[in-house]
Amino acid sequence: MDVAGRTATTKRYIFISLSLLLVLSCVPLFSYGQTDSESQLKQLAEQERWTEIVRQIESNPVRHSEADYYYGIALAQLGRLDSARRALLSGHRLQPGDKRFLVELAGVAFKQKRYSEAVRWLQQALRIDLHDAYVNDFLATIYFVQGNLEASLKYWNRIDKPQIEDVSTPTELKIRPALLDRALLLSPSSVLRLQDLLTSEKRVSGLGVFPQYNFSLAARDDGKFDVNFRTQEMNGFGSNRWLAPLSVFRGVFYETLYPEYFNAGGNAINISALLRWDPQKRRLAVSYSSPLEHNPKYRYQVGIDLRNENWAIVPSFKGPVPLLGALNLRKQVVNGGISSLNTGRWEWSVGGEMSDRQYRNVFTGSTLAPPVLLTGYELKQTTWLNYQVLRVPEKRFLTTTSVSEQTARIWFKPHQTFEKLQGSLLVHWLPQMTGDDYAIQEHVRAGKTFGQVPFDELFMLGLERDNDLWMRAHIGTRDGRKGSAPLGRHYFLSNWDIAKNVYNNGLFGVKLSPFLDTGKITDPLPGLGSKNWLWDTGIQANFTVLGVCFTFNYGKDLRSGNNAFYFLAGRAAK
Repeated sequence: MDVAGRTATTKRYIFISLSLLLVLSCVPLFSYGQTDSESQLKQLAEQERWTEIVRQIESNPVRHSEADYYYGIALAQLGRLDSARRALLSGHRLQPGDKRFLVELAGVAFKQKRYSEAVRWLQQALRIDLHDAYVNDFLATIYFVQGNLEASLKYWNRIDKPQIEDVSTPTELKIRPALLDRALLLSPSSVLRLQDLLTSEKRVSGLGVFPQYNFSLAARDDGKFDVNFRTQEMNGFGSNRWLAPLSVFRGVFYETLYPEYFNAGGNAINISALLRWDPQKRRLAVSYSSPLEHNPKYRYQVGIDLRNENWAIVPSFKGPVPLLGALNLRKQVVNGGISSLNTGRWEWSVGGEMSDRQYRNVFTGSTLAPPVLLTGYELKQTTWLNYQVLRVPEKRFLTTTSVSEQTARIWFKPHQTFEKLQGSLLVHWLPQMTGDDYAIQEHVRAGKTFGQVPFDELFMLGLERDNDLWMRAHIGTRDGRKGSAPLGRHYFLSNWDIAKNVYNNGLFGVKLSPFLDTGKITDPLPGLGSKNWLWDTGIQANFTVLGVCFTFNYGKDLRSGNNAFYFLAGRAAK
């Protein structure tokens, strides 16, 4: 290569090198300029000069994530919420791990009253930083505004809030103040803990004199809160002159009275009774319950239960059917027990009963074999445990499980011993952020027996006022006599329903609840059990008047096609 060629090549190398050096020298200058712009935007934000922030950013065609952030908060402050949301979403896409965008998006959604969206953004921010005090406080405030006190306490407790200044209760209550104070684990000048609230609710309910109650927080100017306990109290035969007769005579349509007396002496001593004069199933039951040594954590109960019932074992409550067996049952029971409301999450009870039974006018048929016709005295011990497996306050979701065990000995010839085991799983979900509309519930139960079980200790799947294992298209009585619902030693039962509020003005309410029941019950004796799986569907209507609930039930047996109509009355659940 000649000298001229080498000179030209050298010049090209020098030109390229100088060009690269110039580009590299511009990079820090560009970075310095961007940092300076961010610093200026931050300074304008601290001075709340929102209009200048918007003008400066809109004049620059190139926008980075920090510009989106300040642009979004400035637009939000100026009330341009939709534009603020778009700017913050743009910055969030550029910096998905920056929680600031999530918090500001939640703020915009909150101002637009889109509370569910605000909660979702804040939950994402907590996944980045679980202990962010501002995010936890913001999230708790949203739940508080929506009336979900449990959820708000869950997040406030993470930052040692809310501080309680005072706890107020109605001055007109007749219950002894010392007893109520021991039930309420809420102390002035302290932090209100969720667990203390749940335990207080459990023990207040366990007193049996407050059918309706509510805990609420009232914000103070100093940032603290007051706890207000509002309730209706049952005293004597009722809380007012209208409720007392309505409660006592609520079962008069099916020949039953429910005399009750509450809060004797202001000590939460309650006496309840059932008097039924139906000639086919006479019954007298009386129960006395009271806190143990004036401690609402423990409650004891004693009672008697006398029955004289005519049974006719038939495979259906309607249509032409064969009589599989019949008898008259006379049974006398004395029972007692003690329960413990340990915390809001779990409780237990133990008890025992002594009973005597006689079977008369027995037609054995194909069902009443000698092994089930055990007569004589019986001594039984009972144990029950209830535990909340999962509680998600922000989702308003609760799963509870319980187990019960009964062991008994009958002084028959020869002596017999049997055991009954039952377990249940209850799932309750309120899908909306506020209110109890569209409440969904699934209750699954199963039971099994061991040993020789007397006839009156068999399980029943069907609608009957003395039975709580409901198949709502299988009525347990025919012509007034029990025995038309499936009976057996072992069962599985699932009850699903969804409750819709139709009307409620505080004194009168209506709920409609479509349901689906599934169950099966088995027994080694012919004529007992269900043989096949049972499927019932229908709708249940609950009418609540002054705390008394009247239930009308329509069910359809999907296997046989039978239609069932049933009515019962009881106290409205809280």
